[in-house]
Amino acid sequence: MVQLTRIYTRGGDRGQTSLGDGSRVAKHGLRVAAYGTVDEANSVIGLARLHVDGETDQILSRIQNDLFDLGADLCTPEREDPPYPPLRIVDAQVTRLEEEIDRLNADLGKLTSFILPGGKPVSAYLHMARTVVRRAERLVVELMAEETVNEAALRYLNRLSDHLFVLARHENDRGAADVLWVPGANR
Repeated sequence: MVQLTRIYTRGGDRGQTSLGDGSRVAKHGLRVAAYGTVDEANSVIGLARLHVDGETDQILSRIQNDLFDLGADLCTPEREDPPYPPLRIVDAQVTRLEEEIDRLNADLGKLTSFILPGGKPVSAYLHMARTVVRRAERLVVELMAEETVNEAALRYLNRLSDHLFVLARHENDRGAADVLWVPGANR
């Protein structure tokens, strides 16, 4: 378990940070951008949780915990025979998202248009979280072009953005309060 006795260390005052394996890298590095964006998505989900309770809150709580797992995964480079086994996203976490997507989507009305982010406040925040997750996904893909990354981490992000889309629709009165795009409406 993590124990933080000091919040500031001054270790990053020169533009570097420590990864999960103890190595030092530039704060503007791609790996740092990827797990930083995952942290940003987690914060937006925290805002969404202010507007829900019950099952949706439990789902989002679990996702927030998964996102910390994902951050730990991304901040620890892959290497052979690490001294301590790193925390990694596993396929069971991806499968759980898929099962929840299927269950939630079964109650939604069919899509007849693209959806504009909005509707109820929780849905707007979930759409915002979805876009941040998509950005994290793009950063992880870019990182994978340069370094080895746990492939389940990418699958998790891909499913999570779909999950947040479906959950936003679910919270918008099962799609009835969705804000639909009207192509060319303002020409």
